Amino acid sequence: PEIGVGVTGFGLFFLLFGVLLYFDSVLLAFGNVLFLSGLTFIIGLRRTAHFFFQRHKFRGSFFFLGGVSLVLCRWPIIGMLVESYGFVLLFSFFPMALAFVLSAVNIPFLNA
Repeated sequence: PEIGVGVTGFGLFFLLFGVLLYFDSVLLAFGNVLFLSGLTFIIGLRRTAHFFFQRHKFRGSFFFLGGVSLVLCRWPIIGMLVESYGFVLLFSFFPMALAFVLSAVNIPFLNA
């Protein structure tokens, strides 16, 4: 697991660095490969496949992995947009977590 956390961290670093360098396709592709392989190292091959290929997560997995493949085919901007949409669909608990944090913290200009 320690190697997986390091590989995932490097993947996120390369993804961020690729976006900061105006969607450099090589850095984004390398970041995607490192992120997915690090995730596989952390939770295992069987659990990773089970996570991505569940019936109710099919659309999110399709967009996320499709975006990764578009980045690998050197269409970085479109690929990152598709991948981001798939990430939001896959990890749909983020809006709930954000709503919980905003309801727990009373910040006047952030509360709707």
